[in-house]
Amino acid sequence: MYTKITRSGGRQYLQLVEGYRNEQGKVRHRVVANLGRLEELKPAKLDPLIGGLNRALGRSENPAFPVEIESSKAYGNVFALHELWMDLGLDRALGRAMRSGRRKIDVEALVRAMVFNRLCDPTSRLGCLRWLHTVAMPEMPAKVEHHHLLRAMDALMDNVDRVEAEQTKQIRPLVDRDLTVVFYDLTTVRIHGEGEVDEDIRAYGMNKETGGIARQFVLGVVQTAEGLPLMHTVHPGNVAETKTLRAMLATVLQRFPIERVILVADCGLLSLDNIDALTSLAEQGGRALEFILAVPARRYNALVETFRYMAFDEDGLAEDRFAGHRLIVAHDALRAAEQGDRRRARIAELEAMAEKMVGKLDAQELDAQEAGKTAKGRRASDRGAYSRFTRAVAEAELTRFLKADLNADRFSWSVDEDAIAEAELFDGKLALIINAPDLTAADAVARYKGLADIERGFCVLKSDIEIAPVHHRLPDRIRAHAMICFLALVLYRVMRMRLKAKGHRVSPRTALDLLERIQQHVARIGPATKTTLTRQQPEQLDLFEALSLKTPS
Repeated sequence: MYTKITRSGGRQYLQLVEGYRNEQGKVRHRVVANLGRLEELKPAKLDPLIGGLNRALGRSENPAFPVEIESSKAYGNVFALHELWMDLGLDRALGRAMRSGRRKIDVEALVRAMVFNRLCDPTSRLGCLRWLHTVAMPEMPAKVEHHHLLRAMDALMDNVDRVEAEQTKQIRPLVDRDLTVVFYDLTTVRIHGEGEVDEDIRAYGMNKETGGIARQFVLGVVQTAEGLPLMHTVHPGNVAETKTLRAMLATVLQRFPIERVILVADCGLLSLDNIDALTSLAEQGGRALEFILAVPARRYNALVETFRYMAFDEDGLAEDRFAGHRLIVAHDALRAAEQGDRRRARIAELEAMAEKMVGKLDAQELDAQEAGKTAKGRRASDRGAYSRFTRAVAEAELTRFLKADLNADRFSWSVDEDAIAEAELFDGKLALIINAPDLTAADAVARYKGLADIERGFCVLKSDIEIAPVHHRLPDRIRAHAMICFLALVLYRVMRMRLKAKGHRVSPRTALDLLERIQQHVARIGPATKTTLTRQQPEQLDLFEALSLKTPS
């Protein structure tokens, strides 16, 4: 079968002609179809026919035209996050909270873009703009500029109370109605920028990440025992942790109508004032408010006699009273032995160093007594030995156990065995104060160990989401940045919960990396433009199923 151009009456016609053999075996031709006058046949008229014939043969639509790929953008990861965002109702929450007829930007879409950027490729605001050019974000404005992102952050803070209220409504269905355990902890977030602004929350304080003084703000996160973030708080960088606890808990009780709360918090949040405040707060509204708080190490000196005479059961648990409440102590014999051995080994190393210095001083003195002999190198002195020894002991944080005798004429030191024995009483022990009368010691310890999960949440904030360092100056922009990172953490933890429930071992970070390989391609074939997706692999389809999300099409 072939095409043939024929002439008739001075005009040309395109025909579809078929060759065949008649009964006598001779080759003959017959017209199958008249396609029309040649001058009237345009590509738009013939392309559908050509495309249909090629599809029948499994070919591209029109091999006569080269296929030009106009763009290839990541799609699977942002599609999954968009579906999860919609599934959690965060689009409705932000839409209801920030509804305004005067605003000409789509705040929900811009906030959503900044949240997804934190999960996929965490960068600054300008980096977010560059990232948006590499992904096919669903339902995004055609043009996004830097000032649009800033205005969206400002709108977020202008309506922060309504945003948090609507966000709570969307999170509530995910929270068990019998919610009884709330975990709370704080971390510090480094922040860049000089100068001062009104109501500045950038303040210098001890940074948990660097271990030194840094300009920062303090971020608090509240979550359930399952790892679902409930809310966050932002405080100046020099705030005392204990001062944040009561206001946080009052907000939790207001937002989540629960009858009983067991607060689990780290040792930095414990103070006798906090215990009294929590007790008085428990008496309001008829709620049962209980707590599991770690005793800070600085208060262990008050427990020396308690630890000395405590009798632990076969599970390494014992109970007593402290500050008017139940004191639960867990003892790990193996960990205690390891801590004691490390301490003894460090002390032995320092004693060996001191013995070496004494030997050098004695040899130097002997050489000086023998005529004509001079010690090589710099002359050692007892004062120099004192200085080096005390500095090494301080760096090893062993000043309680090793003490140099500064009043002696010659370099000497002593080991305080009583202090070592007292320190060994604390090795391998975890001391908790609780006021829950029906909670067993084993359950209290297990609840507190669950606090490690919130620590992993902070690791996610600082690694995968990269909340720090922050480059904003204005307090509301800093708070908006914290809220965007918190929303990213909510999506991350929900992904983690769903993957874990389906037995998937991959992390949300790995899942997003796998889904990122699903690309959206825009191709031009002649005058036509076609959008298509990379073929989805079995492991990618498996992830969509585990996350309870529909697949892209």
